[in-house]
Amino acid sequence: MKRSKLIAFGALSALVLSLLSVVAPAQAARDLKGSKCAQEGLVRTISGVTYTCERVAGNLQYAQGRKLSGTLNVLCGAQEAWCVAMTSAFQKKTGITTKFIRLSAGEGLTRLVASKNNPEFDVWHGGPNDTYISGRVQGVLDTYKSPTRNMLKSQHKDADGYWTGVYMGALGFCSNTNELKRLGLKAPTSWNDLLNPKYKGNIMMAHPGTSGTAYTALFSQVLRLGSEDAAIDYMKDLNKNILSYTRSGAGPTGPLGRGEVATGLVFSHDCTAAKLRGNPLVVSFPKEGTGFEIGAVGFVKGAKNPDAAKAYIDFTLSAEAQNLGPASAESFQVLTNPNAKYDRRMVQLNKITLLDYDAEKAGLSAVKLKARFDKEVALASSAK
Repeated sequence: MKRSKLIAFGALSALVLSLLSVVAPAQAARDLKGSKCAQEGLVRTISGVTYTCERVAGNLQYAQGRKLSGTLNVLCGAQEAWCVAMTSAFQKKTGITTKFIRLSAGEGLTRLVASKNNPEFDVWHGGPNDTYISGRVQGVLDTYKSPTRNMLKSQHKDADGYWTGVYMGALGFCSNTNELKRLGLKAPTSWNDLLNPKYKGNIMMAHPGTSGTAYTALFSQVLRLGSEDAAIDYMKDLNKNILSYTRSGAGPTGPLGRGEVATGLVFSHDCTAAKLRGNPLVVSFPKEGTGFEIGAVGFVKGAKNPDAAKAYIDFTLSAEAQNLGPASAESFQVLTNPNAKYDRRMVQLNKITLLDYDAEKAGLSAVKLKARFDKEVALASSAK
């Protein structure tokens, strides 16, 4: 081939490649809104735009995309490994820097209230929904209705969109079998079992002021006994056997595993996780009925990165995100997305007696009831 033809051919090839390089990104960056998608709740990011698969008139299609930027700050109320798994997966999927601070439910709400004039978080993830209801009342949450929430049961979502459920957990008794044997006790199956004098100094639970788990335990007494006064009286009796109160709901599982106490009040999935680490633990439930949580996610009022917060909420409701708990973080809560995988280590809620836990009433009562517990139970005990 002559030199002049070679030069012309080379120039033509370069032009074609140049045109392809322009066309390819344009095609890749096409708007997926309205395009068909495979699974409701699926979150996909393409060319820096994040889309959620929603059902419209019976058909699955991608909702309006969001171009994310900046940093997302998450207040996380579950266990550390769970928080790491969720935020890392979101960052990997979207490319946006995602940071979290782990605080128990009560501590988290206190932090949100303290900073509500200049919010430091964009989204709140994990912890019982009654704390979110208290957060709504105290003005730290805003509404957001993710497309994915349409596939969830009505009990798993606030009608106005202040919170949406990502998991469920049941309050139970976590006991060290070696310590039970030493004390001549069987695993408790009644709230009254915990009042046995043999348990003196051998029970642990978190403080309701800092822990959502412990507040569930406290409000469970209101529901089963019929009044706040009766609940406080029971907690006074129980306090006689309490060694100490932890800040975190799962906090008692460490001392339980080491045999420092015989029994603790925790959500059963936290006891299950501790047992998997080789600790001699067993879970039991009160026959009179026990409280439960709907672990939630909520949009922080005044969020500085609202688009990323909403995209994160969409992600937390997806089966992909919820499956991370049992698969990557030893978290065995019952999942709310119907497409999420079942794990045999999850509690079977239909096989235990659950109280008719009124989360709305619990949330509205929280400030007053926590103050009563602190004054009449915890502080009165420490003053003895």
